[in-house]
Amino acid sequence: MGKKGKRDKKGKGAEKTLAKMEKKVSRRAKKEEEDLEALIAEFQSLDAKKTQVIESSCPPPSPRLNCSFCAHPERDELILFGGEYFNGQKTYLYNELYIYNIRKNSWAKLDIPNPPPRRCAHQAAVVPTAGGQLWIFGGEFASPNGEQFYHYKDLWVLHLATKTWEQIKAPGGPSGRSGHRMVACKRQLVIFGGFHESARDFIYYNDVYTFNLDSFTWSKLAPAGMGPAPRSGCQMIPTPEGNIIIYGGYSKQRIKKDVDKGTLHTDMFLLKAEGTGKEEDRWSWSRLSPSGVKPSPRSGFAVAAAPNNRCLLFGGVQDEEEEESIEGDFFNDIYFYDIGKNRWFPAQLKGPRSERRKRRRGRQAEAEAAGGEELQLPPPQGPLEIVKEVVAEDGTVMTIKQVIPAAAEDRSGSEEEEEEEEEEGGAPGQPVEPCPRSSAMVAVKHGVLYVYGGMFEVGDRQVTLSDLHSIDLHRMEQWKVLLEMDPKTQEWLEESESDEEEDDDVEGAEGGEEEEEESSEEESEDEEGEQQHPAVQPGEAQAQYLARTEQYWLGLARSHMGPEAKDKKVLKVAHAMAKTFYEDPIHTS
Repeated sequence: MGKKGKRDKKGKGAEKTLAKMEKKVSRRAKKEEEDLEALIAEFQSLDAKKTQVIESSCPPPSPRLNCSFCAHPERDELILFGGEYFNGQKTYLYNELYIYNIRKNSWAKLDIPNPPPRRCAHQAAVVPTAGGQLWIFGGEFASPNGEQFYHYKDLWVLHLATKTWEQIKAPGGPSGRSGHRMVACKRQLVIFGGFHESARDFIYYNDVYTFNLDSFTWSKLAPAGMGPAPRSGCQMIPTPEGNIIIYGGYSKQRIKKDVDKGTLHTDMFLLKAEGTGKEEDRWSWSRLSPSGVKPSPRSGFAVAAAPNNRCLLFGGVQDEEEEESIEGDFFNDIYFYDIGKNRWFPAQLKGPRSERRKRRRGRQAEAEAAGGEELQLPPPQGPLEIVKEVVAEDGTVMTIKQVIPAAAEDRSGSEEEEEEEEEEGGAPGQPVEPCPRSSAMVAVKHGVLYVYGGMFEVGDRQVTLSDLHSIDLHRMEQWKVLLEMDPKTQEWLEESESDEEEDDDVEGAEGGEEEEEESSEEESEDEEGEQQHPAVQPGEAQAQYLARTEQYWLGLARSHMGPEAKDKKVLKVAHAMAKTFYEDPIHTS
C-alpha cells in the first residue's frame, strides 16, 4: 500500500475512534446534564421576571474568569458578558452584561430581558450589522461543587442598537462544547475545536463549522489536507483575505486509569478558503512554519487582532508537572505575529518620551565629557527575567516568572519633541504593567489593547483578578492602569472548611451581587478587629499605599495561617502577598 493510502486509512481510523469516544462521553454526560438542566431552567425562570431594559452606572465587575470581552463595533465601549468565579469551595456562574466606557473610564450594568443562561468559556464575536451585533456560542455551566458540567450548543445574538437578546435556532450546528474558538470572517462565524467534559471522561475537537450571517444556516466543513490535532484554547485569527490562522492550544489524553497527560501545542496552521463566491466554498489546511522569535510553550494565553495586519498574544502559563506538585510559570509578555511576513516577534516597550529624552541627553553629555572621542555604546540590553517565589501558608512555593522586555533604543528625536516633554514635566515613575497571569480577557479598540483580569495560582490557591490595563499598540510606550486590583474582593475558603453547613446549590451556582454581599459580610465577621483595607486614592504613590496597608497584609496572612504560626513566617507570607499584587514589597518598621 502506498503512503497516500496509509495516510487515508490512518485518518479514517482516527475518525472512527473519535466518533466512538464522542458517543461514550455523550452517554455518560447525559445524566449529568439532565440534572443541571433543571438548575439552569430555574435560573432562566428568574431571568424571565425581567421585563424592561435597565442600564445603570455601577462599580467594576467582581472578579471572574472565562467571560467574553469585546470591543463595540461602533462606539467607544467594551462589552463584558458571563464568566465564573471559584472561591476554593464553590463555583459561581454569571450571565451579567457590563459595558465599559473608554472615554469616561466607567462601568455600567445592562439588564436586558431573556438573556442567555449563565455560562463561562463561551465565545463571542462582534459584527457591525444594524448598529452592531454581539454573537455568542456555546460555553459551559458547572454545578456549585465544580464536579458536573453542562455544555451549551446554543447560538445567541445581542442587538446592540435595540438592546435585545435573540436566540437563533438553526439545525446542523456544532455539538455542545467549551474552550472552542470563534471569529467573524466575511459575513460568517467560523468555529474551531474545543472540548466536552463529564465527571469521568472528556473529548477534544478539531472540527470546523461556519454559520452564515445572511442565510442563518450552519455548515460543517471538510477541509482538504492534514489539519491541527484536537485542542482547545488556541489562537484563531481571520486574515484580510478571508482565511483563518490557528496557533497553539491545549489538549490532554488519558494514559491510564485516572491519569491524564496534558499537551501544549505550538504548531501553526492556515485554513484557506478556495472557490469563494461559488455555491460551495472549498477549504484546505496547510501547515505554517513562521520565522522570528516564537512565544515559549504555554496555555491560557489571550489573543486579539492588532494594527498593521498583525495579531497579538498576551500572557499565559506553562505548568511543569512533578510527582506531587505542579509549578506554574506565569507570563505577562506580548508577542506579535505579522500575518503578511509569517513572522513572530516579541513586543518592545519604548518607555515614556521623557525617559527617552533623558537617555539621549545622557549620551550627549557622555560624548562631550569624552572630549569628542568616539563613545563606545554598550550593547543593547535583553529582556529582564524576574522570578518570584510566593510562599503559601502550608509551605507550598509558587514560582511566578515575569519577563520585562528591554526598552527599545530611540536614538532620534526632534527639538519639538523635547519642548513638549519639558512642558509635560514630572519625573517618570516606576514602570507599571499587568502582573503575570493566564486566562486574561483582551480587546483592541482604536489601536489600544485592553487587558482585563485573569488569574494566577499560589500553591493550591487561585487568585482571580479584576484589574484593567491598557497600552497603545502604535506607540508601545508604556502600560496604563485603568483599574487596580482590590484585595478585598479576594475570597478563598480552604477545603477543610467544607465540613461546615453549605448553602443551597441554587444560591451557590447563581452568582451575582447578593451572594458576594453575603460572603463579604461573613468574612468581615470572621476578621472582626482587623484593620479594614483602605481604598486606593487616584494618583496615590504605590509605596505610600503599601506602607498604609502593611497591617492589612499582616492581618490577612495571620488569618490564613492561624494564631499558632510564628511571627517571622507570617511576615514572610505577608511580603509575598503584597509583592504578588503590587510588584513591590510592603514597608515594615
